[in-house]
Amino acid sequence: MIKIDPSEITPKRLYLSRRQFIGSSGAVVAAALALAACKGNLPTSEAALTPVAGITPQASTSTDELGDPLTSFEDITHYNNYYEFSTNKEAVAKLAADFPTSPWSIEVSGLVNNPRTYLIESLQKFEAEERIYRLRCVEGWSMVIPWSGFPLHKLLDEVQPTPQAKYVQFTAINDPKTMPLQGSASLSWPYVEGLRLDEAMHDLTILATGLYGQPLPKQDGAPIRLVVPWKYGFKSIKAIVKIELVDYQPVTLWMQAAPDEYGFYSNVNPNVDHPRWSQATERRIGEVGRRNTLMFNGYEKEVAPLYAGMDLNKDF
Repeated sequence: MIKIDPSEITPKRLYLSRRQFIGSSGAVVAAALALAACKGNLPTSEAALTPVAGITPQASTSTDELGDPLTSFEDITHYNNYYEFSTNKEAVAKLAADFPTSPWSIEVSGLVNNPRTYLIESLQKFEAEERIYRLRCVEGWSMVIPWSGFPLHKLLDEVQPTPQAKYVQFTAINDPKTMPLQGSASLSWPYVEGLRLDEAMHDLTILATGLYGQPLPKQDGAPIRLVVPWKYGFKSIKAIVKIELVDYQPVTLWMQAAPDEYGFYSNVNPNVDHPRWSQATERRIGEVGRRNTLMFNGYEKEVAPLYAGMDLNKDF
């Protein structure tokens, strides 16, 4: 049975009924593990979890722009929030090992002049860049990750949003056969997220396809995920299959699960506590102790103008 620290359980209604939830999800996870073991599909070494076997993960530098060291490849790929697979962060890598990421396509539609369906291979035409970003989880832990990918605005420019488009809605794959917890009623699957159009068009917002110079590991959102570094990590939706331009504010998965705890914007704000814990500090994975959380996760200079005139204590 999976044991979860209450401070690392996200939705309030799961927190309040955790015994029932843990019992059901634990059974699903255990069954998935047993099946995989019977088939001989579980990885038997760390190399088996490496996207490109035999290649040492590389990044162009060892720190971010603030001088903070990169989180190790081992921690990034073995401490994962991915509730479609498990609520146990250390279990995700093994459970995701057989998740199919090919063939894969992304439908881009809605209020656009040039709707497209992209095969994952066709996205290689957008030149990949390394972006070293801090990731701050709403649960109070953080990492520094060397992503590779391309700015989302390059894709949006190609599909040409119409003047009516105000928001971008993202939908992840819904695959209960290979994602054990999507077979439960714990959350309203599939995972849906959203951004305001100007947030999506900001140069810091990327679609990531790799990390540490390797293809994106399955447990980190392969084959393609969103990364919005000034927002809490759950906004950076994984395994995207659909992007829609819309004129309404999307209702996201976590807003639906606990609207009093998770707002649409979800900007990193140390001055606004989660109802069940403080957001003033964070635990950097790989370090001892806690550090102060930075406004907008340290990207205030770049993104604060997006929210001029808003009350960030209320529009959370």
